[in-house]
Amino acid sequence: MTEQERVAIGVDVGGSGIKAAAVDTAEGKLVSERLRLPTPEPSTPDAVIEAIARLVRRIESATGRHGLPVGVGFPAVILGGRTMTAGNVDPGWVEYPAQEHLERVLGRPVTLVNDADAAGLAEMRFGAGVGRRGVVLVLTLGTGTGSGLFVDGVLVPNTELGHMEIRGRDAERRSAAAARIRRGLSWKAWAADLDEHLNAIDRILWPDLIIIGGGVSKNADKFIPHLTCRPPVVPAMLRNEAGIVGAALFAVARPAAASEGPQAADGSQASEGGPQASESPQASDRERADTADPGAADPE
Repeated sequence: MTEQERVAIGVDVGGSGIKAAAVDTAEGKLVSERLRLPTPEPSTPDAVIEAIARLVRRIESATGRHGLPVGVGFPAVILGGRTMTAGNVDPGWVEYPAQEHLERVLGRPVTLVNDADAAGLAEMRFGAGVGRRGVVLVLTLGTGTGSGLFVDGVLVPNTELGHMEIRGRDAERRSAAAARIRRGLSWKAWAADLDEHLNAIDRILWPDLIIIGGGVSKNADKFIPHLTCRPPVVPAMLRNEAGIVGAALFAVARPAAASEGPQAADGSQASEGGPQASESPQASDRERADTADPGAADPE
C-alpha cells in the first residue's frame, strides 16, 4: 500500500460534536489537524451530512489531498448502510439510508460504521488491545455509552451495550461519563454505577479484558481503582482520537458495512463476521460530553 493509499479521512459523529481528521491508517496517527463542529440542533440527517461535508472539504483543502476515502462513525446500529437506531441524535436517523446520502453529497464511496465499533477497532489495532486474544470489550464513555466487542481480534458489530437495561432504564443513563456531571457525583460514586454496568455485562459475556475509552480515560486513576468487577479494566490509549482513527481504518478496508461480510480490517477475509485486528508486530458515542470538567468529556 502506497503512502497515498493508506491515508483516509475519519469522521466521528456524536451527540454534541462532529470530529474529523486525515489519518495514516498504517500508523494510526492523524496527519492533519483534528477539526470539530458542534452537532447541529436539531441533528437531522440533512444538517449533519452537510456538517460532515464541510469538515471533509476543509481537511482536503488544508492537506492538498482530494478524493480521499471517507469513513464515518455514527452512534447507531448500522445495517446495509442504514442507521437503524438514533442514539443521542434526531429520530429522523432511524432506518435512514445514510451511506447512500453521504456518498451522493461527498461524491465518493463512504464507509458507515457504528461509532464505538470504529473506536474499538482502533484501540485493538494501535492501543490497549494490541495482541490481546479472547473476548475484549471496548467501552466508550461520553454523552452515552458505546461498546465494541472483539473475539480473538474479530469484531462482533452493533452490540450497543449502553442500551442494555439496568434498574428499568438504559444502562448509559448512569454509566456514561456525562451522567457523572449531570448527577453531580464524585468519581467514587460514579464508579459504583459503572461497576454495576460492568458486572451485568460480565454475567453475559465473560470478557477477558475491558478497555475504557473516551475523554474520561485520562482520569482512569480516579475511578478504575474503585471498580470491583471480575475482568481486568484498563484505560484506552487513543482516547478521543480512537473514533476518527477507527473510521479511517474502515474506509481503507472498505467493507460493505460493519455488520456484513467476514472481512478483515486489512481487506482480507476473516474467520468471523467483521473487521479483524491485525496480527502484525505493531497491531493485533459516543461523542464525549462537552463540559467544563475535563475528565468527563472530550477536551475539545
